Amino acid sequence: MAKINFFNEDTTYNLKGKRALKGWVEKVIIAEGYKLEELNFIFCSDEFLLRINQDFLQHDYYTDVITFDNSEEPKTIVSDIFISIDRVKDNAKLNNVTIHDELCRIMIHGTLHLLGYKDKTLKEKSLMTQKEDYCLSLR
Repeated sequence: MAKINFFNEDTTYNLKGKRALKGWVEKVIIAEGYKLEELNFIFCSDEFLLRINQDFLQHDYYTDVITFDNSEEPKTIVSDIFISIDRVKDNAKLNNVTIHDELCRIMIHGTLHLLGYKDKTLKEKSLMTQKEDYCLSLR
């Protein structure tokens, strides 16, 4: 049975519309030809995600999302996606969008990494942004 779960670590963020978000993310995963086993979205603070970034990736800076792919089978999703609610709120202000819309963008960004999309080069970033926009239009 496919599972999408939401957790809070070091934050009290109250996510609204969980059922609709689960259906949306699952639809994107299936459309890409992947099987969903378990996907955990963990909402946290800047400091919590900074420690993860330092401990696991040896990066000493704030970020909005870190995706851990725990799957053992190809085309199967088993993952933890950590999202800084502090970064989401700041990015929403900077981009003049709602916190919910920015959170959805970050959620789907992390999910797209699991589906093989990258964002290291300008070309990859451009494709990632196009794919994010398309996925957001499916909500």
